[in-house]
Amino acid sequence: MARTETTEHDYVVVGAGSAGSVIARRLLDQGHSVHVLEAGPADDDPMISTPQAWPGLLGSDMDWAVPTSPQQHANGRSIVWPRGKVLGGSSSINAMIYIRGHRSDYDSWAYNGCPGWDWDSVLPLFKRSEDHVDGASEWHGAGGPMPVSRIADPHPTAFSFVDAATTLGIPQTDDFNGERMSGVGFNHVTARDGRRMSTWQSFMAPVAGHPGLTVTTGAHAHRVLFDGERAVGVEYAVDGVVHQTRATAEVVLSAGVIGSAHLLLLSGIGPAAQLKEFGIEVRIDLPGVGENLHDHAIVFNVYEATRPLPPGKANLLEAQFFAGTDSSRPGPDLQPLFFHVVYPAESYPVPEHGYTIAPGIVRPLSRGTLRLSSADPEATPLVDPNMLAERYDLEALVDAVEMCREIGAASAFDEWRKAEMAPGPEARTRDDLRAYVRRAVSTYQHQVGTCRMGLDSLSVVDPSLRVHGVPGLRVADASIMPAVPSGNTNAPSIMIGEKASDLILADR
Repeated sequence: MARTETTEHDYVVVGAGSAGSVIARRLLDQGHSVHVLEAGPADDDPMISTPQAWPGLLGSDMDWAVPTSPQQHANGRSIVWPRGKVLGGSSSINAMIYIRGHRSDYDSWAYNGCPGWDWDSVLPLFKRSEDHVDGASEWHGAGGPMPVSRIADPHPTAFSFVDAATTLGIPQTDDFNGERMSGVGFNHVTARDGRRMSTWQSFMAPVAGHPGLTVTTGAHAHRVLFDGERAVGVEYAVDGVVHQTRATAEVVLSAGVIGSAHLLLLSGIGPAAQLKEFGIEVRIDLPGVGENLHDHAIVFNVYEATRPLPPGKANLLEAQFFAGTDSSRPGPDLQPLFFHVVYPAESYPVPEHGYTIAPGIVRPLSRGTLRLSSADPEATPLVDPNMLAERYDLEALVDAVEMCREIGAASAFDEWRKAEMAPGPEARTRDDLRAYVRRAVSTYQHQVGTCRMGLDSLSVVDPSLRVHGVPGLRVADASIMPAVPSGNTNAPSIMIGEKASDLILADR
């Protein structure tokens, strides 16, 4: 590959997604120069800004669409993981649900070796980002870069879903990010005036002309550059031409659960035996890189409708509920969703008109790995989440399926329901439902954990997000999460960006 000259900036941020966009903005606001590297294109496709269009973005040129290895406990199936490859990252292709998770998620992080990440410490960071439609309150912020809205005109079937759940004893909640997370209700979304508001549009588009900002799209990061032990830059390629960008202060990896761990491995930071296998010089033997990979798990109960459904006005995913399989647990472990469209269950019939009730678990116990497939920096790594390896995950998901079938059969859906297509009337026993889950389980698109934060021997970054043993290098994205929060991961990733920027600026 041809090479060109090197550029220099205060900071280099790899990845323009949910965390990277926040970090870049906060550093710019303090007068620092920032070079943002993004592997994908600009976010100018009109489908991105249209809240109803997100399913069409999956599998597009703006999606990494990473296949997992065959999943031993899911009938040997490979599951495709959507991951944003565009300015805004996954916040530009997701379904825009704004959920923080339960306070016990973050208290657990702190208890297990990550001081400063407890709920009381991170709530102000969540609020700082927000410009919530309700205004400032105990639970929400106003005036921040990220618009958060209520769904103003929910779909009629979303009302049916909420009504059906309440008849089964699930309480209704007005705000999943408020005092009580458990219950059924309508989502809050990262949209405003009928347009998606990704982190790039919210945090970075308003400062696009900042003299300290350099943005390079189509930039595939190949490795971190070093001067002695210190990280000092990144080598990357654009259209086959290799470039270098130098950071006088720090390099920040915000390339996501796959990209950040992959880049560490390519840079000689990871399990020594694996690096040697691929001929990569070992810079730091850090055995936790690529470990702890996990994801929320979901299946899709599909219903044929009695007639065509009217089009929706929001994000297609307007309602959901949080519940627990065990009332003694501090927070919910189930998060079923409602789609007023058909979201197909793999290998099941797809009706022309219908809707979907999607059982999901949000506190999985199964853990997997990310591994190199090649020393080629543009080769896709091997991702194996080891889904359903833990018996709890299977049983909790079956519990969720049973709850969602009860909701689907409730009288609130009588005018809409023609037939249940998946798992279908032939699924009668719990064993039938276990077989259904193994046949149809999919991704919630909430992968985390491959650069886990902590102080133990398998952690990758410390509680200040500094890579162990590597001065000048941090990781700040969903990969640092010790355990996935019990909810969608976009809002927590934004919070990680806020926290990271505070930590970086404090050291500066």
